[in-house]
Amino acid sequence: MEIKNTKETRNIIEDIILGSIADEMGIEPGDILISINDQKIKDVIDYKYLVADESLFFEVEKGNCEIWELEVEKDYDEDLGIIFTNPLIDRAKTCQNKCMFCFIDQLPPNMRDTLYFKDDDSRLSFLQGNFITLTNMSDDDINRIINYRLSPINISVHTTNPELRVKMLKNKNAGKVFEILKRFHNANLKINCQIVLVPNVNDKTELENTINDLSTLYPSVASVAVVPVGITKYRKGLEKLDVFDKSLSKELVQQIENMQHKYLIQLGTRFVFASDEFFCVSEEPLPNFDEYEGFPQYENGVGLLRSFKTEIEQRLERQKEIESFTNKIIFATGTLAFDFILEISKLIMSKCINLEIRVIPIKNKFFGETITVSGLITGSDLVEQLSNLDDYDYVLIPDSMLKNGEDIFLDNISLMKAAEMLNKKIHSTPVDGDKLIDIIEYGVG
Repeated sequence: MEIKNTKETRNIIEDIILGSIADEMGIEPGDILISINDQKIKDVIDYKYLVADESLFFEVEKGNCEIWELEVEKDYDEDLGIIFTNPLIDRAKTCQNKCMFCFIDQLPPNMRDTLYFKDDDSRLSFLQGNFITLTNMSDDDINRIINYRLSPINISVHTTNPELRVKMLKNKNAGKVFEILKRFHNANLKINCQIVLVPNVNDKTELENTINDLSTLYPSVASVAVVPVGITKYRKGLEKLDVFDKSLSKELVQQIENMQHKYLIQLGTRFVFASDEFFCVSEEPLPNFDEYEGFPQYENGVGLLRSFKTEIEQRLERQKEIESFTNKIIFATGTLAFDFILEISKLIMSKCINLEIRVIPIKNKFFGETITVSGLITGSDLVEQLSNLDDYDYVLIPDSMLKNGEDIFLDNISLMKAAEMLNKKIHSTPVDGDKLIDIIEYGVG
């Protein structure tokens, strides 16, 4: 996720939620929040903690420099409805690691500045669900999290082997992760963990040992996602890393399944989950819906495909047939999910009158063809590879191809510009079965 305006340290209010407490009290965009209950606000952690109280006295500096003193009685944990220009209310902490697999180090030049920002800020873990490494946290930072009881916290573990973690992250503080995790566990905080798996580095026996260590902290460590390393063509000067091919992916899927069986008996949960990429590459069948146990790592690409397929199947079961608003649609996807999206298209066409869906896998020439996920497809690659295809009416793409909240690709080509270049309608859709069927039936308003 891209982080904007991380340098502003004043508590400038960007927007007010309509009908909120702040709205009713006349607080406006451009105002500055000075204090709550006579305490200065250091950052978003302070704000979230202070604003939870039922009785608040706060000071606001208006646009004309007038100071308003306001009091309010509210429900415990009820928010004021304030959105700040800088969601951290402080400077963001940048990553001090030199990870061997860092994706930002593998970006080409001349992309938008926010893509090059390396965040490793614990506050973003609470605010936006970012995964952090814990390497730049002081004892004071750790104590604040414990004292304020802030959770869940999402942590990129990678390995619990101290020497190996120092080597992988190239940071002398990296080996302390398990000791910090134990402190969070003793405080009964909820933790979700992630492991970026690199072949012949932290896989196989190292992975087994890491998962065993993390399992001793259950239920504080609620789940662990294992995701494959991503390698672009821009690795000049970086150490050579291998990628997960079909054979290695198949081996990993089997290893995870074996561990799940063990932890289901020991802990009552499967505990560790392989990301969807491993199943696509290995061509192993996806786990059943219930085996994802509520999809605790959905945002990490774990179970997204199974959830999507189930939504499609359930929608199609409820409808005898679907009448499409158009006759010919292209589904554009990354090469990784091609077979899966092809299967989905056949399911839809079996219930849809006079609809032809053509699935086009977009090769990633921008980052290199080892990058196969849809979320890293650029507008230039999309336009180039669809430009010779005239016999269709509409293009549907997953919204992961676009910047969060904006219709713009990673290479700064807008969705509108791409549509103009192709002279075709292009629409993005979330990975949501019902919404996809709605678009096919009714189009976009």
